[in-house]
Amino acid sequence: MELRDIEIFLTVARELHFGRSAERLHVSTARVSQAIKKQERLIGARLFERTSRQVRLTPVGELLQRRLRPAYEGIQDAVTEATAFARVSVGTLTLGVMGAQTHELVPALNRFRARYPSAELRFREVFFSDPFTALRAGEVDVVTTWLPVREPDLTVGALLREEPLRLMVAAHHPLAGRESVSLEVLAEYPVPRVGNSVPAYWEAAVLPERTPSGRPVPRGPEVTTFYEVLALVATGEAVCTVPDEGRRYHALDGIVYLPVHDAPPVQWGLVWRTDRVPPLARALAGAAEEQREAEAAGTA
Repeated sequence: MELRDIEIFLTVARELHFGRSAERLHVSTARVSQAIKKQERLIGARLFERTSRQVRLTPVGELLQRRLRPAYEGIQDAVTEATAFARVSVGTLTLGVMGAQTHELVPALNRFRARYPSAELRFREVFFSDPFTALRAGEVDVVTTWLPVREPDLTVGALLREEPLRLMVAAHHPLAGRESVSLEVLAEYPVPRVGNSVPAYWEAAVLPERTPSGRPVPRGPEVTTFYEVLALVATGEAVCTVPDEGRRYHALDGIVYLPVHDAPPVQWGLVWRTDRVPPLARALAGAAEEQREAEAAGTA
């Protein structure tokens, strides 16, 4: 029995009308009748009782419908799933990466690549001083950034990781010898100024405008890259709160990274444009979430 003939039978069994079934299937009524007669010859029994007023299934037809429909729907689901996979599995995904921790995402990226071996991943650096322009311009498909992101045109697709906040100070700074500090010390020393190109709430997630008690945090010289931050801190012109990746990847002589005991952890997420979500972006988000779950369960 051909798949098209099965589709015709199941449509007639649902509609109980040969003409409507033909319209739904975009074929002639004669084609529908021909397919049903062919199946009845193959099975050796009538599938429908037809009168001038109604069409109804025979017991054999009811049995055939009951057994065929799940199988047919399973075939349709398999074709749909395979088609969707084919569309996702090819193409290029450009990932805008902020910070030095990208290689810590390698397990999630490997999971993604194993599932979509034909997809190509490209990387482009995105700076904290201009986190969303490349994404909005379509120059990257997704970007890794700290959270929260509350932009109406942007969507957080996945939580990637979280890490503690640190305070960078020069080795000769008065705070350098402490075991940890409070965010309150920020009221006493200038921190770098990022400028007006970033949302204030987003900047404040790492570089607060005020201390927990409400005291303003003074701003020093403006910076656009992390190396400019390093220079300001090393010369003692500023201190700076940074995600822990600074300590891990920029452990330099002359700079000390202090734990901040009253700061919430910094969360990193995968963000894309709300109006433009490449299938590969959702696939990467799914791989990242699976990796986090596996790591949390100790099965990664």
